[in-house]
Amino acid sequence: MFTFTTIAQYHNDLLNGTTTCVEAVQHYLDNIGKKSSLNAFIEVYAKEALDRASFLDFERMAGKTMGHLHGVVVALKDVICYCNHTVTAGSLILNNFSSLYSATAVERLIEAGAIIIGRNNCDEFAMGSTNENSAYGPVQNAADITKVPGGSSGGSAVAVQADMCMVSLGSDTGGSVRQPADWCGIIGFKPTYGRISRHGLIAYASSFDQIGIFSKHLQDTARVLEVIAGEDAYDSTVSAEPVPAYSDLLQKSSISSRQEPFKIAYFKEALEHPGLDPEIAKAFHQYVEKLRLQGHIVEPVDFPLLKYVVPTYYVLTTAEASSNLSRYDGVKYGYRADLAAQDDLTALYKKSRSQGFGKEVQRRILLGTFVLSAGYYDAYFSKAQQLRRLLVEQNDHIFEHYQAIISPTVPGTAFKIGEKRNNPVEMYLADIYTVYANLVGIPGVSLPLFQHSNGLPFGMQVMMPQFKETELMVLGNYLSHLN
Repeated sequence: MFTFTTIAQYHNDLLNGTTTCVEAVQHYLDNIGKKSSLNAFIEVYAKEALDRASFLDFERMAGKTMGHLHGVVVALKDVICYCNHTVTAGSLILNNFSSLYSATAVERLIEAGAIIIGRNNCDEFAMGSTNENSAYGPVQNAADITKVPGGSSGGSAVAVQADMCMVSLGSDTGGSVRQPADWCGIIGFKPTYGRISRHGLIAYASSFDQIGIFSKHLQDTARVLEVIAGEDAYDSTVSAEPVPAYSDLLQKSSISSRQEPFKIAYFKEALEHPGLDPEIAKAFHQYVEKLRLQGHIVEPVDFPLLKYVVPTYYVLTTAEASSNLSRYDGVKYGYRADLAAQDDLTALYKKSRSQGFGKEVQRRILLGTFVLSAGYYDAYFSKAQQLRRLLVEQNDHIFEHYQAIISPTVPGTAFKIGEKRNNPVEMYLADIYTVYANLVGIPGVSLPLFQHSNGLPFGMQVMMPQFKETELMVLGNYLSHLN
């Protein structure tokens, strides 16, 4: 019977002949079928995945060297393009649209030997915190099917949580990898902005969007990251920073004893926020005390700008979304409304966009258009840009004195499906701890450290300076084992 713990263990089993790629794919296909009611997958590439698994088995048995992700079964969020496969961003407006090319991250996965098993449900155009804003219906949390899994990458999180793939890719614009990872009890990793190419990632807010990774082990996260990160001629915002051998560095750090204490900060205002669940706050404080007893320096820092991070985030991201989503007009591709005899081009735009976009996407487009309008540009958009600059400066100052910032990932555990759909402001506040990393472009990870008395998981977020992914995973690994 096939079992999976880590990619390294899986590769050992392949080399020892105790399993095959075909057996692995069939295991996940069976689980996807058994758990289809969770609605994590929009489409499953069953025959294609089995055929590729068979080919990889043949190559390996013929003596060909295994790629870094040989036979690794991966699922993709429905905002990541895969050539000649449907990609819709969870929206009716892209219904049945087939991508003409693959995202750079997907190309690199395939070159490394990965098997793409399907595409995952998500909030429409990655706009949401619950995975309820999808043309394909809500995703259920495998820990409690009455609860939301988080969003926008909820389907990708549940696919890993419920053992329907080994790892998955999502996108993180303001917490859309870390937040669902928190609610599903798995690892959600967002790298530095520009660490992974955005070529082939359907845009929500271009200066915030970043492909992220879901897994159950940081060692697997490291292995995937070193494959998909790095320069790309198709993305002018991607970094030219060299890509470290993350998995080797993490492995070496795991087997060596650490002599120096960590110096870690947390935002005092974050722990005093009235929206924070008291049990999460208590667990966080107890964990901080545990770190101090281990000799580490963990200190509160003043962060008076905390109350501005969510408004700043939503002003800027909706403005960028208003621009990015203007391309979906019913003319060249995607959904086109039926026209009456008297309709003109303007009517085509209005009908196609009104019928093709869901309510949350419409809300954010309207908000973004408003803040960019002539009468309000200076009052909202310019002010938000100034605040973003202040946040970056304050972030740089904090990291002059501390190696990392920790916080709860989300103020509360997963809530019931439908519970907050009529209160978008309350929904937006769920992002209060995660949007910071996107505003300042730093890497962050949500670690599944705790369980609430209500039976649901919750985690801790760890953030570090730009391009400190290795150090972030080393610290994350230490914190996970300390618990």
